[in-house]
Amino acid sequence: MELRGVEELMDLLYACRGVRDLPSRAAAPADLHDHALRTAALLRRRHPADKELQVAGLVLAVGRLLRPGDAAQGAERAAGAVRSLLGERVHRLVRAAPRESATADDALVALRLADEEARTDALDGGVLEDWRTVLELLAARNSRPTAADRADRADRADR
Repeated sequence: MELRGVEELMDLLYACRGVRDLPSRAAAPADLHDHALRTAALLRRRHPADKELQVAGLVLAVGRLLRPGDAAQGAERAAGAVRSLLGERVHRLVRAAPRESATADDALVALRLADEEARTDALDGGVLEDWRTVLELLAARNSRPTAADRADRADRADR
């Protein structure tokens, strides 16, 4: 599954509403939609300049919707779904988040901590629509140029 646009991703994130994640070792089941918003909000507060990290936190829950009960396979599917839309770094962070690794970089550690902390209901994560602009900016930055884009650039270069 590969998402073709931000609207498809937003639909998938909205589909997480009301879906309960399986309980982890430390927490009760969480609503995937709320969990995604809380994870992204925590990362926005702690890493305000790192939009890719924030968005990785937002889309991480999609994997749990696509593959309930199997965090690693769910993360793999979510990472694959957003790769062309949101870029390699978001793909790498989402894919690696549930895996135990001794070589985790600071961003991956921050993502894992926020994901775990967001399982509590203590934080209001806001609303999903607040993330649309960030998703659109990342998607625009990572979009593949189409034939029309290339022709337009060539036309401007000839002027």
